[in-house]
Amino acid sequence: MSRKIWNKLARPVAVVSLCCAAAVSLQGCVELMVGSAVIGTFAATDRRTLGAQTEDKSIVIKGESRISRLLGKNGHVDVNSFNRRVLLTGEVVDENAKAGAEREMRAVEGVTSVVNEIEITSLSKYTARSNDALITTKVKATFVDTKDLQATAFKVVTEAGVVFLMGRVTQREGNLAADVASSISGVRKVVKVFEYISDAELNELQATPGKSEKTETNN
Repeated sequence: MSRKIWNKLARPVAVVSLCCAAAVSLQGCVELMVGSAVIGTFAATDRRTLGAQTEDKSIVIKGESRISRLLGKNGHVDVNSFNRRVLLTGEVVDENAKAGAEREMRAVEGVTSVVNEIEITSLSKYTARSNDALITTKVKATFVDTKDLQATAFKVVTEAGVVFLMGRVTQREGNLAADVASSISGVRKVVKVFEYISDAELNELQATPGKSEKTETNN
């Protein structure tokens, strides 16, 4: 399947998904049922292997459980994993709590690296988290509309107005995405947490969507 055709298929699916994500973010815990065709399309356009996608979900669940048991009400930590590389964001009461959260995360099977961006400050309130969710949705929607960006290649995380970008991307894609995200209203800063791939690797992935990566880097 050519790159142009593949992007045409992925684009409308991405738009639908972002609209659903915005509804869930603003309305709280709403059970959302998505058709298997939509899920299958996103799995195929994801630059991770199906195994890595599944493992990332497991890493997040296990990490959140371990950190929650450790911190209790003394912290609010969000766990995100992309290709087994973990990003920790949120707030805790002191350095011991921050270090403890990272230690618990590194103990989870399958984790290859941890980027600890947890802040030592008072816990964020619901209004702040809702605003962060809105910023995330705006960034993702802008990626969909940006030429030369495959929106599904990026994971966007926002914490206190700081946007963290994850994904397996080329240097050019990463720089473009960071520039686009920084232009969004409400974004204070953009932090890149990418795993960089070469243009040759990208071409191979686009020629055979869903193909397993040959190597993994921790750049």
